[in-house]
Amino acid sequence: MRRQFKTTVSDLAINDPRIAVILGDVSVYMFKDFQDRQPERFYNMGICENTLISVAAGMSAAGLRPFVHTIAPFLTERSYEQIKLDLCYNQFPASIVTCGASFDYAWDGSTHHCYTDLAILRLLPHMEVFQPGSRKEVDALIRSRYAAGSATYFRLSDHPHDIETNLEFGKGTLFKQGNAGVTVMTAGPILPNVLEACRDLDVNVVYFHTLKPIDRELVERFSDTRILVVHDAFGLQEAINEVPGLRTWYHGLPDVFCAWYGTVHDIRKKIGLDPAGIRQAVERVIRSN
Repeated sequence: MRRQFKTTVSDLAINDPRIAVILGDVSVYMFKDFQDRQPERFYNMGICENTLISVAAGMSAAGLRPFVHTIAPFLTERSYEQIKLDLCYNQFPASIVTCGASFDYAWDGSTHHCYTDLAILRLLPHMEVFQPGSRKEVDALIRSRYAAGSATYFRLSDHPHDIETNLEFGKGTLFKQGNAGVTVMTAGPILPNVLEACRDLDVNVVYFHTLKPIDRELVERFSDTRILVVHDAFGLQEAINEVPGLRTWYHGLPDVFCAWYGTVHDIRKKIGLDPAGIRQAVERVIRSN
């Protein structure tokens, strides 16, 4: 996904002189071609995430369309006040693009995990929030929204899926329809695990890459079913529950710090976000009243 991010931004920058890239000592070598072609629009500012956001706001105030990029917990949770005041309060457009969440840096422990970024950023006025699950989604969403006039958040993963989805901004995808009165809703790179878990279950499966604005029409379509939200973060369940009158369950992160080490797949298995764990959660909702 990061390579796609670089490719898309580099391509857009050829014809849009407003684009600038601000890095926090991450993906620097990957953007070397961009730096060579547009050195006046490339800034590696090191590990000072609050400053990255404030500089992006200043650039946006001057008419540029900056992309700010580094590791998720440090650019979102650490810099929440700067995003809130410097960007959103002033309605300065900028694209915040992160890597590493939720457990892509599982081997570095809880300091490098990021559970709350989607949830807290979608609470801010004048902010759009995306969790693309594939390279195609990254390309389509960046192209359609980087100059739309809002602050935007793109949460990238090192483990994308390659499943064809609806690429339209703000629209979800219905993958499967069933008759058990249960709808599984999910977002981002966890989609393959969800589809495998539900492969022979008589349930609906709905997928989102846009958490704000959520596709309310698609959610409302299944409002008379029991809804299980399967997500590797916080934020999707809260977005879905903005539609009134739903019966929802959440299967995702436990209420503890995930202080285990390994790979993202190890962590998912530990907390029940592997296909077997997801299937058990879906079957419990099917059996419920």
